[in-house]
Amino acid sequence: MPLIKDTEEYYYNTPADLGSYQFVSLKDIINQFMFVYVGEDKIIPKASRTDVAFHAQRGLAEMSFDTFKSIKAIEMVVPASLTMSLPQDYVNYTKISWVDSAGIKHLLYPALKTSNPKSLQQDADGNYIFDTNIASATAGDALENTESTTWTNYKAGTSSENQDDYQDDTYWPMDGSRYGLDPQHAQANGSFYIDENGGKIHFSSNISGKTVILDYISDSLGTDPEMQVHKFAEEAMYKWISHAILAGRANVPEYQVNRFKKERFAAMRTAKLRLSNIKLEEITQIMRGKSKQIKH
Repeated sequence: MPLIKDTEEYYYNTPADLGSYQFVSLKDIINQFMFVYVGEDKIIPKASRTDVAFHAQRGLAEMSFDTFKSIKAIEMVVPASLTMSLPQDYVNYTKISWVDSAGIKHLLYPALKTSNPKSLQQDADGNYIFDTNIASATAGDALENTESTTWTNYKAGTSSENQDDYQDDTYWPMDGSRYGLDPQHAQANGSFYIDENGGKIHFSSNISGKTVILDYISDSLGTDPEMQVHKFAEEAMYKWISHAILAGRANVPEYQVNRFKKERFAAMRTAKLRLSNIKLEEITQIMRGKSKQIKH
């Protein structure tokens, strides 16, 4: 971590390094593992640095999915096309929301019953239209339309936010009941679905012009600076590498592999608890507000 020296012999971090003390680089993890765990009279007598680096990267990727906090997010204003491109290092999303004028996030919900299928061109008899330059064409080689009918209808549809304000005579006489209402559409924030093949997020019509934030998970292997491990999970990374190396070798006693498997599981569980960032004071404050709403 680069340090800057001022005139009074005081060292301080550059702005780009603020907050970086909580992380350990993957390179340091590999170096420390080779020094402490590998060698004569140690648990792993011999291991190449290449093997250790491979298992370290696999461990970082796996723990990025369900152990580490997701810290990646991008925002953009949704254009009239109602689409948003997925980031290059996108693996999965944690939440998608739009931001109001006060900077508060409003969660969007996935539209699970729609998609953006490939739309093939057909003639009047329903036969596929093929490219005449292809000698032996199959259905996969048929000419495609610019947009699918499914996507066209979805983005043109009126969202539930604009259909009913729930204050007129169509709602209250039913005593608050909406029989047959689909819960995923019973909200006013809007909806989305992800076209995995096209690499785009598609939004409902009421999201046009709004600022949308995508919080997502990556494997943390995109660039060297992001290949780092939180100090709460450092021990879990060492246990992961140890178990992976021993499990991949022949003539290693099964009890020894199972021992490190249990230690890896315990270390990852501890890391998850630490990274959950539970604060007693915050929980107390939240429950204090909830208690006022409890009716006796």
